[in-house]
Amino acid sequence: MAVLDQLTSQQAIDLENKYGAHNYHPLPVVLNKGEGVYVWDVEGKKYYDFLSAYSAVNQGHCHPRIVDAMIQQAQTLTLTSRAFHNDVLGKFEKFTCNFFGFDKLLPMNTGAEAVETALKLCRKWAYEVKGIDENKAEIIVCENNFHGRTTTIISFSNDPIARENFGPYTQGFIKVEYDNLLALEDALKSSPNIAGFLVEPIQGEAGVYVPSGDYLVKAKALCDKYHVLFIADEVQTGIARTGRLLATCGNCNCSIKSCEGKPEVKPDVLILGKAISGGVYPVSAVLANNNVMDVIKPGNHGSTFGGNPVAAAVAMAALEVIRDENLAQNAFELGNIFREELNKFIKTSSIVRLVRGKGLLNAIVINDDEGSNKAWDICLALKDNGLLAKPTHGNIIRFAPPLVMTKEQLLDCVSIIIETLKAFEA
Repeated sequence: MAVLDQLTSQQAIDLENKYGAHNYHPLPVVLNKGEGVYVWDVEGKKYYDFLSAYSAVNQGHCHPRIVDAMIQQAQTLTLTSRAFHNDVLGKFEKFTCNFFGFDKLLPMNTGAEAVETALKLCRKWAYEVKGIDENKAEIIVCENNFHGRTTTIISFSNDPIARENFGPYTQGFIKVEYDNLLALEDALKSSPNIAGFLVEPIQGEAGVYVPSGDYLVKAKALCDKYHVLFIADEVQTGIARTGRLLATCGNCNCSIKSCEGKPEVKPDVLILGKAISGGVYPVSAVLANNNVMDVIKPGNHGSTFGGNPVAAAVAMAALEVIRDENLAQNAFELGNIFREELNKFIKTSSIVRLVRGKGLLNAIVINDDEGSNKAWDICLALKDNGLLAKPTHGNIIRFAPPLVMTKEQLLDCVSIIIETLKAFEA
């Protein structure tokens, strides 16, 4: 684009407002460059990215190894559909299965597609392996979940904005309170038709709610007891975000190499997306062992782009970066520092109630009700001060920077956050 054709931020925003559907409410910043932990707007202002495209850019913006993998593959072969084999898909499937300790992988493109795939897989397993009568299978989900916005997924959401005027809704789901083992067991005992339990190891969109330390372990044990599939949606929490390879690794606090294939809670079905691509190309995947995945036969499920050569090459490079740069350990160490520093501030603060999270997936709760605009106003001020973050559920601000961040950069960001918050003290 010629210099004279370059848009100002306001011009770009106006174009989106005029020609785009209004299904998002972004901060008023227009970005056109990213590198590592930084992004730049069209006027050239530099920001710390403290959202990482909702944890899709764990490896940092435009990581050269991942971008190179995409370019090299795109210059050779981009798409065959699954009507034919390609020479990259099998390598990706083997690499990823070994990386996470599963027998088989079913590739898709987006997180919501992967969740839908897991739901279909669970139901088919229920009928063909568990022996539930056809069309009777039920799947337990948690209140305040966020698994995507397809018609089926919003059917078991309790977010009125996601649900209103999109019915009729898909049946076959039972909602229980998150982090409540008694409620889970009651639901498991309520019917012989329970096929699976779909859960986020940490509820990200709901405000980075971290469950009790033994919740996932005991929930998996209950699923085993009642012969129900434990389905972990790690689209946002996976790929080193929480200080370990997967959030379902429990409290191992290990580096990625010692974490590989040894989760404390091994899901029956694992859902991955976002950072499995390094943020450069849509990739998602569902992993399971043969006793579950083998119910899928030709024609049961598919995607034209799922498992395409570019996606396969990109995902392998993205996972190699996580492993080789020890990003799980970095997230663990920096996350501890972040919460320690914020907690020091909170002791004397009237604006922030608490900070919570694991690794570099964290949130602060603003001392105000959900219906106020204070968290939004704070994010606007953070933007002005060179840091980008976004509210969720009104009075909660989520902080999730790229995992390639250094300690020095993190402390600089903590300083920006605290000084910005101080300006809002009553």
